[in-house]
Amino acid sequence: MAKSLEENGPRAPAAEGSLSGTRESLAPGPDAAAADELSSLGSDSETNGFAERRIDKFGFIVGSQGAEGALEEVPLEVLRQRESKWLDMLNNWDKWMAKKHKKIRLRCQKGIPPSLRGRAWQYLSGGKVKLQQNPGKFDELDMSPGDPKWLDVIERDLHRQFPFHEMFVSRGGHGQQDLFRVLKAYTLYRPEEGYCQAQAPIAAVLLMHMPAEQAFWCLVQICEKYLPGYYSEKLEAIQLDGEILFSLLQKVSPVAHKHLSQQKIDPLLYMTEWFMCAFSRTLPWSSVLRVWDMFFCEGVKIIFRVGLVLLKQALGSPEKVRGCQGQYETMERLRSLSPKVMQEAFLVQEVVELPVTERQIEREHLIQLRRWQETRGELQCPSPPRLHGAKAILEAEPGPRPSLQPSPSIRLPLDAPLSGSKGKSKASKQVQKEPREPARESGQQGWPPTRSQAKAEAAAGDASPPQDAPAQDPAPQDSAHHRSRESLTSQESEDTYL
Repeated sequence: MAKSLEENGPRAPAAEGSLSGTRESLAPGPDAAAADELSSLGSDSETNGFAERRIDKFGFIVGSQGAEGALEEVPLEVLRQRESKWLDMLNNWDKWMAKKHKKIRLRCQKGIPPSLRGRAWQYLSGGKVKLQQNPGKFDELDMSPGDPKWLDVIERDLHRQFPFHEMFVSRGGHGQQDLFRVLKAYTLYRPEEGYCQAQAPIAAVLLMHMPAEQAFWCLVQICEKYLPGYYSEKLEAIQLDGEILFSLLQKVSPVAHKHLSQQKIDPLLYMTEWFMCAFSRTLPWSSVLRVWDMFFCEGVKIIFRVGLVLLKQALGSPEKVRGCQGQYETMERLRSLSPKVMQEAFLVQEVVELPVTERQIEREHLIQLRRWQETRGELQCPSPPRLHGAKAILEAEPGPRPSLQPSPSIRLPLDAPLSGSKGKSKASKQVQKEPREPARESGQQGWPPTRSQAKAEAAAGDASPPQDAPAQDPAPQDSAHHRSRESLTSQESEDTYL
């Protein structure tokens, strides 16, 4: 199977003047003066004659294929409350992930506020940690010339990614340049994988919400942690997941499973684009964003659930399959799904309530892998185990952050002395009840001790701590105790990317 959704194999190196090569080759050419005049207009859409067209809140030209009609607006007061809650979570991310992950999951199901969505995706995916672990890596890849066998293939795909979005409507515009940089960088970062056509819409969605460097590291996390093996040369992982989806469908909707079996329709015919593009080419845009919010938090089970909901709603009853007597009619039904089924509120509710768990997916994965090995032999491109969401990624790759476990310590008031018993340095002996020294309690003469008395006490034994020193707390201040390197830098100006 080819590595693209269409026949899109490598071609000869791109001709001079194309987007291929280093970052410098994207710079303006002889027509720089004219380009500068156009750039003063603002967005790329204005340079292509769309200056007078209205743009919806997602950046799509109103009336185009990607734009949506009337949407259910979240009341402004509710939106501000959600923003405040998300800011608190992001500023104390490690504490929330360690102790209140269920609350994060619930808030992702309700939808991440648009102003914080890009930042939240970076934290959920672990892309923020990856960036901090690899400073300057993206710039290094960006300045490298790239592999000629992929550069022209990437360039030919640029104009196909959301052509009615204001970021990508202009050929050679800022959006397409950044998309080229991100995809080229990935081919250098993972040369054994190279480029797959389905990575382009994934990267484009990320670029709508964050700068190129952050989008690159989120793409790395999706390809390596969430969907490992999806974009490898043989596409074996997506074939396995097609069988897993079909097996799960038998439990979720026996009617749909039976109909697809009778029609002998291979799962790859309808689920490849769904899964490899994470439904970014299938659902209305508001639904895409809600699905991605949950996907970054809970992992690939969200992709499976969405696919199962769509199949169940399209073919899940005798009345629905009656009009699909052949393969062609069935595929047409799956290609043109009912708008009601894909509507944001309905779809999210169905996905949340569908009882498909990570354990079921992994158990089915083992079954299908065993069948694959029995019929086809070993996988040619074995992929690493996938991680089911933000919690699993955090536990597997903790990153450069201090431990969240509180250090054992005894907290005493600043004016409380330690016990004066000689040689008792253990915490259990320091806190046991003992008669206090009369001079310290009653304020008698002789306290504080004179210099000669202090010398005599020091000679009595080195293990005895100073009497007038407060307890030393080995833990940092509370405000920093539960804060990671990420949360210490979370006040950056680019945190909200609008």
